[in-house]
Amino acid sequence: MSIQKEAKKITTHVLQEMKRKGEKISMLTAYDYSLAQIIDDAGVDVILVGDSAANVMHGYETTLPITLDQIIDHASSVIRAVNRALVVVDLPFGFYQGNSKVALESA
Repeated sequence: MSIQKEAKKITTHVLQEMKRKGEKISMLTAYDYSLAQIIDDAGVDVILVGDSAANVMHGYETTLPITLDQIIDHASSVIRAVNRALVVVDLPFGFYQGNSKVALESA
């Protein structure tokens, strides 16, 4: 249950307006439903699902081994939890280098 009043959904246009007004924009990282729900309820503007999930959630030493399917699983969980924040999702390394068609298909 959220204690905050109903707030406006954050979009890229809302972020542009916040920047124009000189307002601060908050951003935190989440990889799962529970944490994303807590962050969203706290009123954070942007939630990042980063490729750092490779380190934090999967125990890899670098971000390189995480797959697109793993990122999609994390992103899906976060998106289901969020009502207000804008969710930004990393593409794994290599999914966007050199070929914009592949990058768009992956996104």
